[in-house]
Amino acid sequence: MTDGAMSWEQAVSWLRNQPDQASLVKACFFDDPLLAAAQRFHASSEWIATRSLLTSPPGRALDVGAGRGIASYALAADGWQVTALEPDPSALVGGGAIRALAGESGLPINVVQEWGETLPFDSNSFDVVLCRQVLHHARDLGQLCAEIGRVLKPGGILLATREHVISRPEDLPAFLASHPLHKHYGGEHAYLLADYHSAIANAGLALDLSLNPLQSDINLFPMTLSDHRKLVAKRLRLPSVLVRPWLMSWYGNQLDDPGRLYTFRARKPAS
Repeated sequence: MTDGAMSWEQAVSWLRNQPDQASLVKACFFDDPLLAAAQRFHASSEWIATRSLLTSPPGRALDVGAGRGIASYALAADGWQVTALEPDPSALVGGGAIRALAGESGLPINVVQEWGETLPFDSNSFDVVLCRQVLHHARDLGQLCAEIGRVLKPGGILLATREHVISRPEDLPAFLASHPLHKHYGGEHAYLLADYHSAIANAGLALDLSLNPLQSDINLFPMTLSDHRKLVAKRLRLPSVLVRPWLMSWYGNQLDDPGRLYTFRARKPAS
């Protein structure tokens, strides 16, 4: 349980002020200067893998739940016409931060303050809707996906990255208790894999990728698949009696751990 006494901005500010959490702050791109953090994200293994799942050539993109704007920046830097949707006006973690980032970088990012469940856009407006760590925060997952499906152009794609998954409803408390910020602001959540798949399908979108934690650099970041392979190879040099317990621990933690990360790609039928 949590009293949710802090806002998201206050929770991130608290985290940034913890000396022992500097590596987590940097991995989450919560560090300043924001432009440098956004540039680092654009060059990251996560974004390189994300880019490979997007349509080409670049068109109109909607970044839902844009936060500080790092994904909006990456899209714009790659040539997309970007609209960043973010309900929080915060200058640290919301619309104010995105506007400052757009101004400093010179990239044309349109910022709209609204919730994803009520997208203020015409139907069939965007070639891509990107949701980075967003669907699991939905107040209404089905409604959010339905709105995304509505605003996508025929043939357009939804790319939802780094979404928290649980195996059983009773696993949710364990995930929330382990999250470093949930106890402060109370805004985290996770869904069953089937819940994501159903919400996407019910929105009229055809799921073509559902990547588990060990299938993409997107889900593993700040680790990479290459790092993982090297780590496995190193561990396999352990005495044989220790290899199987280690592998069971590794795969158990990655593929059944409450809150593990998945990435989904779905397309709106062309006709």
